[in-house]
Amino acid sequence: MRIPIGVYKEAIKKSVEKATKMSGSFLSEGRGPGLKISPERILRTVMFVFSALSIAASQFFKGSFPFDPAWIAVVLCGVPIVFESVTALIKRFDIKADLLVSIAIVASLIIGEVFAAAEVAFIMQLGSALEAMTVRKARNGIGELISLKPRTARVIKEGREYTVSAQTVCTGDILRVLPGESIPADGTIVEGFSSVDESMLTGESVPVDKRSGDSVTGGTINRFGSFDMTVERTGEESTLQKMIALVESADVHKSEIVRTADRWATWVVAAALVSSFITWFITSEMIRSVTVLVVFCPCSMVLATPTAITAAIGNLTKRGILVCSGDALERLSAVRRIGLDKTGTLTQGQPEVVCARSFDPDLTDDDVVMLAAACEVRSEHPLAGAVIRAYGKGTDTLPEAKDFVMMPGLGIEADINGCHVIAGNADLFNSRDIPVSDKGAAFARWMHSEGCTMMYVASDGVCIGAIALADSVKPDAWKTVRGLRSAGVEPVMITGDSEDAAKSVARQLDIREHHARCLPADKLEIVTGSQKQGRPMCMVGDGVNDAAALKASYVGIAMGKQGSDIAVEAADITLADDDISRLPHLFTLSKEMMRTVRTDLAVSMILNFASIALAFAGFLSPMSGALVHNAGSVLVILNSVRLLGWRTDSAPYAKQF
Repeated sequence: MRIPIGVYKEAIKKSVEKATKMSGSFLSEGRGPGLKISPERILRTVMFVFSALSIAASQFFKGSFPFDPAWIAVVLCGVPIVFESVTALIKRFDIKADLLVSIAIVASLIIGEVFAAAEVAFIMQLGSALEAMTVRKARNGIGELISLKPRTARVIKEGREYTVSAQTVCTGDILRVLPGESIPADGTIVEGFSSVDESMLTGESVPVDKRSGDSVTGGTINRFGSFDMTVERTGEESTLQKMIALVESADVHKSEIVRTADRWATWVVAAALVSSFITWFITSEMIRSVTVLVVFCPCSMVLATPTAITAAIGNLTKRGILVCSGDALERLSAVRRIGLDKTGTLTQGQPEVVCARSFDPDLTDDDVVMLAAACEVRSEHPLAGAVIRAYGKGTDTLPEAKDFVMMPGLGIEADINGCHVIAGNADLFNSRDIPVSDKGAAFARWMHSEGCTMMYVASDGVCIGAIALADSVKPDAWKTVRGLRSAGVEPVMITGDSEDAAKSVARQLDIREHHARCLPADKLEIVTGSQKQGRPMCMVGDGVNDAAALKASYVGIAMGKQGSDIAVEAADITLADDDISRLPHLFTLSKEMMRTVRTDLAVSMILNFASIALAFAGFLSPMSGALVHNAGSVLVILNSVRLLGWRTDSAPYAKQF
């Protein structure tokens, strides 16, 4: 239940504003930076204080006043409840727990139990305040993200440094970030070296070393060195702002189980009215009938689902997993298969040299890589970068390549140290009639079977060696696959790459089912086909070609850092830092969340029925009934809020991966 204060807000608005001004900086600024006390919170506190004093005066100084002081609590706490419930009933035909409390308060007043009416109203409002505070704690993730938004930035223009508002920073600006400062925007380091705390993205507190050429994310903290950076994304396009938007869009009320609980709550209200009438008819005691109304309130049942979902979303947000709706977590708990794209999801997304082999006894494998790197140093092809990285000694140590010629789709050629060197694929060598030895052909067949791309190297018309390149598997991919199986989800690899490349990655990661050479339509067909067979399937991807499958899957998960905008838009959940090792935690937490919801609902129903029986038998008064009712609500909330700090290895049924 909410604490409805709108009824009195206008009446005492001026008084609150005056009190705020008189209190000076203590109330306006709080006792620490960024701490503010709103007029609404002041009003709520005043309401509770006066209500508590009036109830105490009614109990201990009865007869000392011209009227029962408990009426003050009835007016301050009870009238808002009645007003809100009647308004909801008339405007939206919203039959919820407040209606039962309102009827109980009115019925208590009719039979002359002013003190009981005051107690019920006060305890209900106090319980609502505790519930609101607990739920607010569960949603602290959004506030923490917003607090990370930098306020200022150091812009370098014409060799001079200017401090400006972070909101005015534009793409292409050069910024300077000093130790201890928040990075103002997404970009790339152009000069300097530092260690950056990326815990807001990854959840890991260990700083990550950054140097020239590395990307940095706005909102992360520069811990040690200083550096200059080029701004690449600002405002709504920044990683932090997208995270905030995604978390704020999380709507727990989209969940089917939330809608089911609401429907149950409506029926419970009807059952409560009938039970109250039967109690009065059988016992002829209105006080018992009123107590039945109080304890029958389905507050704890209504709170069970949204608090668990909200806490689970907060848990995931701290780990860089952004959930767009509580419905996604509910659906995720039913998933038994997960489709994983290969490139960029299971693999690094860029080619690396796997093996180099010299076919000339006078040359080493490193010599072959060096000659290829010397040719490739002026090429922009992705394979060129992989060869140069494999050389690893810096381009300034390479021999000069003269008469460089690029042949798109085939390879390159250049003169190096007086030799005519060619580096390219088999088609280029066939077109130049450069034969590959039997040893080279056997090496190529072996590498092809491992899913590698071959680059042959020739000097003066003789094939002197070959280099095998492949998209390397992410270090945590194997652990992720194993963890998913432990969570009860079977991984399926779906890729547009060749059969050999798919087989190689599947073999390395022990993935038992894979689909290769898949176009976007094929990926969509695999996902929809699985679901038609009654096997709900989740899809994880990062590219435009994954968008259709992400949208059609039971739950779509996108890579937020390197994923395309259309893929992120199509997904239900986003991995902000592209860390697939968090997938097992995501799946296991979704199951734990549903188990918590079911436990909370069961506890709520048992407690309600037990309280009704006690109220019918006369063992509970309206006051004690209100205490029992709120105790159940707090118990349910505490059980849900534990999901905030829940970890996969704490699950009793989770295996260690």
